[in-house]
Amino acid sequence: MRINKIYASFHIFCLIAAAVLLASDKGDLWSVGVARMDITPPDSLWMAGYAARDHAAEGTMHPLWAKALVLQDADGHQGLVVTTDLLGFPKKLSDDIRETLKTTYGLDRSHIILSSSHTHSGPVLREALYDIYPLDEHQKQKINRFSDQLKYDIIRVVGLALGDIKPAQLTAANGVVRFQVNRRNNKASTLKAQTALKGPNDFAVPVLQIRHADGSLRAVLFGYACHATVLNGDEWSGDYPGFAQIEIERNFPGVTALFFQGCGADLNPLPRRTIGLARQYGRELAAAVENVVDSGGEVVPAELQMAYEEVDLAFADPPSLESLQRLGVSGNDYQKRWAVRMLRAIENGDLLASSWPYPVQVWNLGGQALFALGGEVVVDYVIQLKRLFGQDVFVMAYANDVMGYIPSTRVLREGGYEGLTSQIVYGLPAAWQADIETRILATAINLAKEAGVEMPQEKLVE
Repeated sequence: MRINKIYASFHIFCLIAAAVLLASDKGDLWSVGVARMDITPPDSLWMAGYAARDHAAEGTMHPLWAKALVLQDADGHQGLVVTTDLLGFPKKLSDDIRETLKTTYGLDRSHIILSSSHTHSGPVLREALYDIYPLDEHQKQKINRFSDQLKYDIIRVVGLALGDIKPAQLTAANGVVRFQVNRRNNKASTLKAQTALKGPNDFAVPVLQIRHADGSLRAVLFGYACHATVLNGDEWSGDYPGFAQIEIERNFPGVTALFFQGCGADLNPLPRRTIGLARQYGRELAAAVENVVDSGGEVVPAELQMAYEEVDLAFADPPSLESLQRLGVSGNDYQKRWAVRMLRAIENGDLLASSWPYPVQVWNLGGQALFALGGEVVVDYVIQLKRLFGQDVFVMAYANDVMGYIPSTRVLREGGYEGLTSQIVYGLPAAWQADIETRILATAINLAKEAGVEMPQEKLVE
């Protein structure tokens, strides 16, 4: 059995190497740069994601990383993906990083994707979900210093990737893994008694393989749609995505594994809350990636088209003064902080935001579509994009700006945490207007057309 497996792997390697040479003859060989940087906070900062935490981090389970992947097509067009073990980039920090990348390397916003894994075991960043954390001025100063350093670390790791560009072959395919559970439709406390799970899901594991010109594996960019919330302790970690990357890099020495989060805002890893489960889910996800690597995938021609737009998404009517005053007295800790901040802004004559510039991005990598959406996006969006553009498309969320939950029309109508109350957690002035899904999907469709992404023929007929 061992000999057969080795022979099969060697056979696959030979096929991939042959495909590389064939692609090279056609002028379809990419140029790719890869780099990484440890961004684990040196100080004991407050940890991001949970309002229930009452103290700062107390150790490191495994390092947090920023990893950069530069893709350059046959005509010299460059695209940059930065993946990070962070809860999410807030708008001001993201804008600052992208403006610096434009000034330094000539990359505009359509060329840059800043991605976060949404681990809840990473650091708080400047002006991100401040209302839910009991931060004093000393902690805020430490967070500001770390956020400044993070910006320069990301600029630096991008420079390292740009300085390490080599010929490469790209292949794309989707794997599958099934540990995500729709938390709106399934209670964690009743899972043991359930014989079937309810609600929509997206079990796909999108995988982009980057191979050297000789066919050997250099890097893998992969994703999954599921909250990175197995762990809720006080040690830095990338949660299950971190363990998945560790496992892949252990099994493929010298390879860089980069993870991106999908539309998993309403999907949880269940059961959870143990290190063993975080490792288990990481290994399951890594196994799905390794299966794709073993199976090959579709060769991606060296053609890159990119499109980007920020669409104004309107908020619904803001809360009344009476409701804010009531919440400022009777709400829980973070609700009180939010209500008091809203009241103070109103008293100072400041206008509450009426809309948000929401980032939508589409890349066409030689016919492989990649959609990148900001915020905590619920699973309905990936289902709709796959219905429109085919099951093989890659869909990334938590990209470029994580300003709040992005509910679908269904979730907004149903209400609950993702549809209604989460805007307080993110410090937004109100819930989103009912047209949010229509506006985002319409923008994605227009950008896909601009980037040359075609709908399957049957969708054009409908």
